[in-house]
Amino acid sequence: MLTYPDGMLSDGDRRLRGEVIDFVKSVPRQLILDMDADKVRYPKEYLQEAGRRNLLGLRFPKEWGGRGLPWTSEAIALEELGTLGTSLACLYTLVSIVGEPLNLFGTRAQKERFLAPMLQGRLAPAEALTEPRGGSDFFGATTRAERRGDYFILNGQKRFAVGAEGADLFFVYARSDPDAPPRNAISAFLVERAEGVSVEHVYGLLGTRGGGTGRLGFRDVRVPVENVLGGPAGIGRGGDVFDQMMIPERLTSACAAIGLGRAALEVAARYAARRKAFGQEIRRFEAVSFMVADGLTQLDAARALNLEACRATAANVPPGRVRRMASEAKKFATDAAWEVVNQAMQILGGIGYTNVFPVERFLRDVRLMRIANGTNEIMNLLIQHEFYKEFLATAQPEGRDTEADAIDAFQPEEKVFE
Repeated sequence: MLTYPDGMLSDGDRRLRGEVIDFVKSVPRQLILDMDADKVRYPKEYLQEAGRRNLLGLRFPKEWGGRGLPWTSEAIALEELGTLGTSLACLYTLVSIVGEPLNLFGTRAQKERFLAPMLQGRLAPAEALTEPRGGSDFFGATTRAERRGDYFILNGQKRFAVGAEGADLFFVYARSDPDAPPRNAISAFLVERAEGVSVEHVYGLLGTRGGGTGRLGFRDVRVPVENVLGGPAGIGRGGDVFDQMMIPERLTSACAAIGLGRAALEVAARYAARRKAFGQEIRRFEAVSFMVADGLTQLDAARALNLEACRATAANVPPGRVRRMASEAKKFATDAAWEVVNQAMQILGGIGYTNVFPVERFLRDVRLMRIANGTNEIMNLLIQHEFYKEFLATAQPEGRDTEADAIDAFQPEEKVFE
């Protein structure tokens, strides 16, 4: 195995990992094949089974059906789920992603009505964030929510919504006050599938198939004020909700990416130990063995960064640093998984390009990970932004002033910056 040695896990995490492995093994092979062939649009029974096993929303309070576990425990679970491919892993993570704002910003009534049944697997959530004209420009959202007494009228479109075909509840960001500053112009709404909510298109995808990813249309949908996340007090707080929601968006991607890369590397390493050429196993050749070594190093490094980012969420760490670390984890882990899966295919050679092995599916799946939940280029922007905001707020370095350790360090006429 290319994962955690037992000595690195607590007894509780070892038991949890065993439970998740049992669940992953129970997923029918035919379901995975049918989803990839687009014969299944939305496997609701998969979430229902995870709910029956109490494996959804592991870090949410027991009061609502979670287990009250830390992010690090969820990371361990997500790595195992990542071995199923990105579609099933993504459907699982939606409970964590949509559950985050419900848990932190939702009213008690909203938690009873939506969060608890989500964690039981009885209510399937989807996130409606991206718009046809928006992409990464979240605050440029044009979906509108007009207040009319005790309800809003919702109109607009969202695209790339995983679960559009099959979800029961849509977490929708919409512009509720066009005259307010961007961060205060948007509110988050809990929109149930009802009249006026339509699936306008289901996308044909390169990979990550079977999750019902589509374009949603909202036509004069009546949304009660009580379905604004946080109730009336939540109107105009979309910016705050978005900032918090992006942490699980990125950490769940990062952790699942390790599982996908690991699955591909295990297939390739096993193949390299069996396949012979020129009288010996191909793992004996440096060209192959070095690819295995590089893959192991990348996955171990990504896992370590993921765990540090997960620990930061529970520590007394400034929010900007947490956002930066979550972005670093998502960028590094998904880039690493992409490289590892590519190298796994290279080790398999021509047979890796066929559907005799699952590596070709892994390759199609993993490509999305560097785009979804914020492209890795956006991650770079966030990383440097949060770094400079914290770095430049400190007048003097906390440790040694290494800039002074140069012979001519104190020649002010040579340090001209403007």
